[in-house]
Amino acid sequence: MNTLPITPSQTVGPFFAYGLTARQYGYDYTSLMDGMLIEPRENRGKIIYITGCIIDGNGTSVSDAIVELWQADAQGQYATEPIAYPPNHATFTGFGRFGTGTTANHEFLFTTLKPGFTAEDSAPHINVILFMRGSLRTLYTRLYFSDEPEANSRDTFLNSIDPDRRSTLLAIKRTDGHYQFDIRLQGPSETVFFDL
Repeated sequence: MNTLPITPSQTVGPFFAYGLTARQYGYDYTSLMDGMLIEPRENRGKIIYITGCIIDGNGTSVSDAIVELWQADAQGQYATEPIAYPPNHATFTGFGRFGTGTTANHEFLFTTLKPGFTAEDSAPHINVILFMRGSLRTLYTRLYFSDEPEANSRDTFLNSIDPDRRSTLLAIKRTDGHYQFDIRLQGPSETVFFDL
């Protein structure tokens, strides 16, 4: 019996943004989710805006990534109801999705609520999921807030991370309600990713 050679590995993607974030890319059908997790006029908690880039090992922003957020509401509760289609931004689902290919700097932009405490030993945080070409695995990380130093100091999960790397999980407050969260894939400031 002949031995077959090993096939070369394949990269993953590009992910089809027109299928997952169709409206953002100008296609004429509704996306299940987008970057707006809540209508800004809704009064169900503090509205915040999160902006950032996915930065590769060369310092270049990634233009074909998809970023997903999953988070609790202002009371620290995760949504358990099925997501309505088409999305209703007056109903906070705690889930959003944004492709990095339509903005000038390949940024992601989310409008959401500042999450509350999900447990006594947990600071407000958002779960972040990344998909991108060339990444054979989905990447998972967390976003904490730079203006919550006291809560962050009590967070069991955050404090399990090497102190020198915790800052990679902090969204930096730029102005009231506006945060910057860049995710670095490689290098000395590489973001902490979790093996789930």
